[in-house]
Amino acid sequence: MKKLITEPNEFMEMANAFRVSRIILTAYELSIFSVLEEPRSSAAIAGISGTEARATDRLLNALVAIGLVEKNKDTFSNTAFSSKFLVKGRPGFMGGIGHMLNLWRTWSTLTDSVRTGRSSAIENSIEDRGNEWREAFIAAMHARAPQQVTEVTSLLDLSQTTRVLDVGGGSGAFSFEFIRKNKEIKAVVFDLPTIVPITQGYIDHGGFSGSVTTMAGDYLKDSFGKGYDLIFLSAVIHINSPEENRSLLKRCSEALDQGGQLVILDHIMNEDRTEPKTGAIFALNMLVGTDKGDTYTESEIKSWMKEAGLKEIRRADSTQGTSLMIGIKA
Repeated sequence: MKKLITEPNEFMEMANAFRVSRIILTAYELSIFSVLEEPRSSAAIAGISGTEARATDRLLNALVAIGLVEKNKDTFSNTAFSSKFLVKGRPGFMGGIGHMLNLWRTWSTLTDSVRTGRSSAIENSIEDRGNEWREAFIAAMHARAPQQVTEVTSLLDLSQTTRVLDVGGGSGAFSFEFIRKNKEIKAVVFDLPTIVPITQGYIDHGGFSGSVTTMAGDYLKDSFGKGYDLIFLSAVIHINSPEENRSLLKRCSEALDQGGQLVILDHIMNEDRTEPKTGAIFALNMLVGTDKGDTYTESEIKSWMKEAGLKEIRRADSTQGTSLMIGIKA
């Protein structure tokens, strides 16, 4: 049952939540946490960061108040959490925060998008955006992957899988996990020409160059080839219109061998589109950031899969607010 807001103070806390978000994003943008690896005064931090001293002091005090920085007299330092997760170059660095800066800008146009029914963003296509945006986006997806990949692969039967196509695979994180589960798998990450060089960097860094290759193209237009045991679509269908998804799933089915699996990982909505909560909110993320994107219901996705010639269609829910739709090529 959904929790209803009943008290004015609850409502005001929700309405004001953007302030804490902006404090965190500004600190990230200014690399404050990296500077704070050594305890410093606010004046020293301002000198390193190239910011104004009084304003920097107030930002640091706010970071103390929300629990991300510690203060001892006039000296500031990272908390254990900030040192572990918010310092650039650390193994646990949450680099995906960089993409939240991009989301801040697009979400600021939500009112206009609701009025017009379309995105007000100047650049909707990933191809139209700069490489800095693309690298931040892929880093955000890669940083989120460890929370998903182990659970997702546990919901799949990979025992008979040897050839995988990871459509819109970004960093290749899911392909890497498939191979960890089954060393016989060879995977192809299909993504845009501006993305695959970024993908290759993750492949090389992860030591998967012998098992994972890339293919550049537009998944709405270009050939995937044939002979795959599994085609994986993670966070793809929400970018497209229903018509584009029908066409995409048909082309995926054609590229599968008989008995091969098509697996979709996404927010899968209930029929009135109010649950899961993450998906209802994400639908607005697609409104402000894409031309045609949306989140879709189980019945919509199932109908596209049936039209594509898939059978034994089933749903498997994860604990991350997303679900799998799995179909077998007849």
